[in-house]
Amino acid sequence: MKLVLTDIGRDNLNVGSDVQVIENNGNIHKCIGCFQCWVKTPGRCVIMDGYEDMGIKLSQCTDLVIVSESVYGSTSPFIKNALDRAISYVHPNFCYRNGEMHHKRRYDNQIKISAYLYGENMTEAEKETTRKLITANAVNFDGTVGQVVFLNSKEELRGITL
Repeated sequence: MKLVLTDIGRDNLNVGSDVQVIENNGNIHKCIGCFQCWVKTPGRCVIMDGYEDMGIKLSQCTDLVIVSESVYGSTSPFIKNALDRAISYVHPNFCYRNGEMHHKRRYDNQIKISAYLYGENMTEAEKETTRKLITANAVNFDGTVGQVVFLNSKEELRGITL
């Protein structure tokens, strides 16, 4: 399954009916770092705001596509928040990958993360920071990186099938 995480809404994207889209409903709460998603309700956040199943949704996908405004070489606050709420996708125990310590994978699927970032006047330094961020997220999720695409405006997304 392909999962699209977007800050601009499904109506502004060219996606098929078989693609699950998670968009900002205005109710997302910040991760409070309580780790209950690891120990009390494994895989599910205890904050019930419509985003409590982010870890489970990641466990059901093979492709995660992030569509976000570029904000200083990172994603928008909504995308960052939604990814923080997906910490339950990984297990609280650690392992070594590529000589670094990371959380163990909780689920069997392997995610390929792609990103489409839009914004005017992105610098090369911001683009490089974004590439490193997407790569770090993929490593943390024990996944792979697909494509990282930079666009000048969100309107350019209409010509791309996600």
